[in-house]
Amino acid sequence: MQSTCYKLTEFFILFVLIPLSFAIPYALWIKMSIGCFGFLYVVFVLLRIEKNRFKITPNLNWKTFFKRISVQFIGIVILTILYMWFIDRDNLFIIVANKPLKWLALIVIYSSLSVYPQELIFRTFFFQRYQLLFKSDVLFLFINATVFSLAHIFFRNGLVMMMTFIGGILFAFTFKKTKSTLLVSIEHAIYGCWLFTVGMGEMLGFPS
Repeated sequence: MQSTCYKLTEFFILFVLIPLSFAIPYALWIKMSIGCFGFLYVVFVLLRIEKNRFKITPNLNWKTFFKRISVQFIGIVILTILYMWFIDRDNLFIIVANKPLKWLALIVIYSSLSVYPQELIFRTFFFQRYQLLFKSDVLFLFINATVFSLAHIFFRNGLVMMMTFIGGILFAFTFKKTKSTLLVSIEHAIYGCWLFTVGMGEMLGFPS
């Protein structure tokens, strides 16, 4: 059983120090090496220390899940279309209209190589390692959303930070309710893929 001091140090390095370092200019290969090492560490801890077997949570309530995220998704669709219409109309649905194959490739790459690793780190690992350190669930979910937003600081974009904080709240709530990496990854993929679709991919590192 690892001590609270060890876990707090681990938390600071993985979720504060490393993300902040990525906002500083230095060699990309070093950043990628740090990121890969960090991810391998997370997987090692989940498998060997937390005894996570990466099994799909049984008896998932798919109906309730899709009903809830459908309402949220409609709200996201309306807000993002309005934003694009008034702020960046030239890029509204630009990639779907002009480069549908590139759009499809982005959807596949993002969903498989970006979303699941993020949820494994920020929900599965984070909840299993740190939830018992907090007496307040509200504070815990807030911290989770904050570090998820901080992980996107290298974009140097206030809107991205705000969107990822809100997304972090939604994803943390879903994971708390379902304990399912699969469900929260599906939710994350749906919202993220929509942002690419509506024309906001460039600010998220996927140029149109």
